[in-house]
Amino acid sequence: MQFWQGFLDHAPEQSAWTDRYPAAMPDGRRLMLPLRDLGDVAVAGLIANQASFAVLDQLAAWTAAAAAPLRAEVVMGLPTLGHTVGAAVARALGHENWVAPSTTRKRWYDDALSAPLGSITAPASGANAARRMWLDPRLLNRLHGRRVLLADDVISTGSSAQAGLALLRAAGIAPVGLAVAMVQGKAWQAAWPGGLGAYRLAIMSISMIPPRARPVTPTVVRAGSRSGGK
Repeated sequence: MQFWQGFLDHAPEQSAWTDRYPAAMPDGRRLMLPLRDLGDVAVAGLIANQASFAVLDQLAAWTAAAAAPLRAEVVMGLPTLGHTVGAAVARALGHENWVAPSTTRKRWYDDALSAPLGSITAPASGANAARRMWLDPRLLNRLHGRRVLLADDVISTGSSAQAGLALLRAAGIAPVGLAVAMVQGKAWQAAWPGGLGAYRLAIMSISMIPPRARPVTPTVVRAGSRSGGK
């Protein structure tokens, strides 16, 4: 089955889900997502750069609507899949451009404008221990003195989001918030800097999937537009 290619008008009838899950969208439609087995738990997966243009544009529109109260003036999309979402959200907000940090160091980059980078699928250890997020110093003029919104496809452990916060902090910038298309669980909350109220969140939708080893009907919390919460 191809995932992320179109929305379903109705959820398929099924008592338990073990390899896929029809996540509810803000308009009541469903998006079929694969379940990723992480051992103790399975989560619904969203690979933004593999989604159809129609799905990506709609997810970006919902995410931009959720982020609108933050009055962002520029979007910084977190690498790597946050690049896809960040660019689309910036366009949906009517911006003329966006900012894309890199995971590779160019010759003119400054070591001070970098931060360690990890994620649930690529932890900052082993072969990825030296992985970093870099900000091109030539882009600082797009950020300074403006309301900056971080954007990503998914937040799970919070590692990518925290790397983005650290990178902006190194540049002397405090973002107005973080916009994500989906939350995978609550593991990120414990390490969120300054508590949940420190940075406002604009979350398009939340999907929480229980352990695959005990397949049951998942609990899905729909968020619509939310800030300052989970």
